[in-house]
Amino acid sequence: MKAKEFDKKFDEDKKDIIDDLDLSTLERPNQKQKRVNVDFPTWVIESLDKEANRIGVTRQSIIKLWLVERLEEKAANKLPLSKACVPGMALNQSDESLIAGIRRAEG
Repeated sequence: MKAKEFDKKFDEDKKDIIDDLDLSTLERPNQKQKRVNVDFPTWVIESLDKEANRIGVTRQSIIKLWLVERLEEKAANKLPLSKACVPGMALNQSDESLIAGIRRAEG
């Protein structure tokens, strides 16, 4: 089907166009997954599990959600890196050193 025909079918809203699409080639931009391993103190895992259970999601989901929220806030509001950390997660000396190093690297 030519693009003009497809557009006409869509614009006229007379027929469902889903059958005209090849969904097997569908890709979501910036959604490729990559596995990472992160070590957290036990109290963080317990807190994550408690919050995840409270809202009915998995630990992995709550971690992803909070990280994405913080990254979006940082991008939108130009939050300092130390404010972009997981809520309620206190920074220790090594965390602060890491953040200082990242700030130096960012220039």
